[in-house]
Amino acid sequence: MSLEQFGYEDQLDRALSLGDLIVYGMIFMVPIAPFSVFGFVWQDAKGMVVLAYLIGLSGMLFTALSYAAMSQAFPLAGSVYAYVQRGLHEAAGFLAGWLILLDYILVPALLYLFSAVALRPLVPQVPAWVWLVGFVAFNAAANVLGVRVTARLYKVLLVLELLTLALFVTFGAIALYEGRGAGRLTLAPLYDPHTFSLTTVAGATSIAVLSFLGFDGISTLSEESAGARNAIAKATVLSLVIIGALFMLQTWIAADLAQGMRFRSAATAFYAIAARAGGSGLSVAAILAIVISFGIANAMAAQAAVSRVLFAMARDRKLPAVLAAVHPRFKTPYVSTLLVAGVSLLVGLFFTHRIDDLTRVVNFGALTSFALLHVAVAYHYFFRQRSGAWLRHLACPLAGFAVILYVLYGMNPVAKILGGCWIGVGLLYYLVLTVRARNRPAAMSTPHD
Repeated sequence: MSLEQFGYEDQLDRALSLGDLIVYGMIFMVPIAPFSVFGFVWQDAKGMVVLAYLIGLSGMLFTALSYAAMSQAFPLAGSVYAYVQRGLHEAAGFLAGWLILLDYILVPALLYLFSAVALRPLVPQVPAWVWLVGFVAFNAAANVLGVRVTARLYKVLLVLELLTLALFVTFGAIALYEGRGAGRLTLAPLYDPHTFSLTTVAGATSIAVLSFLGFDGISTLSEESAGARNAIAKATVLSLVIIGALFMLQTWIAADLAQGMRFRSAATAFYAIAARAGGSGLSVAAILAIVISFGIANAMAAQAAVSRVLFAMARDRKLPAVLAAVHPRFKTPYVSTLLVAGVSLLVGLFFTHRIDDLTRVVNFGALTSFALLHVAVAYHYFFRQRSGAWLRHLACPLAGFAVILYVLYGMNPVAKILGGCWIGVGLLYYLVLTVRARNRPAAMSTPHD
């Protein structure tokens, strides 16, 4: 299925294999992502961290299947924006794109802040804004240079993350069975009847799902995939399953090691656990790994994803046309990339001391756009095309939709208020676009308006 069929032409560099896409998805989700949010999930879940990640994985797996289905029907760079627009309705597509922008635009800033917080104990004399500027500049430059450059960087960075994770799992398991923490692996991180409640776990899951956000970013590279038509679909599901298994393994060990500990800060809780497992050396290794993973690898992938969504929406005249500009040499949406870099810096400076609020707002944008995606899958395949696939095209999307509503219900009220304001601004902007489109001369319209 070619882009010409949808009224577009190839402008980006088709250079990514299936392996490259899986690596990209894993880098975006970060194999050691729980290191940075473990303390927050631990607090909210009353210790049942693994359960929070398991629920998050189940919801995201349904969402990954929906992404896989729509990526084969509409192999476009716009991701959920394009899928909902063409699978459901143009207005719903704009809203989905607007909501995922809330996630993608804020994610890089959040990642830079996680890295700055991790570096604070090592170099307290360096202010956070210095790290922010450095990370933003490096990642913006790498993304402008093109996907061939970033694909090579991703592979090196993924190996470093997996080595760090292997060290923690090994030393953590040894420490547990030497008598530290709970003294062994227990069922408490998965289910504790004394503290379990649906509300408690829902609140924790709303933070835990942040670690899974990124598998959806694979679909933004549809127009840079050199593989088969189902390459995006395969990479989306495979990367999520692999990452989910790694998340539950490391948090299970960490939660049992944490038994009896009191943390000075939720943001640095995991590093204290790493110190209990392998001493200060392992703690420092975990800190440096998070800095490299979030500040460089993950943020670089996030910048790539959001620039493609901006590119797709601008190409359809839903955003200023300049954002669809492609660099003549590197074949990258460089204007969008530089805009994201600037916004990331400003957001990072504003939320320097409110990381938890930023975390929840990011999740709101992603989850609400995912909910629209599930509706689009059911409508496009089951009702419009009458596929007859009850399980794949109706039951699974509805199950994913239900899990997402459950997580949104337990989300922090501040996130809901800020997210609602973002939706309000988006609806107002879409109304202005609609009025302008009606007044636009017919000769100016395009096939994909």
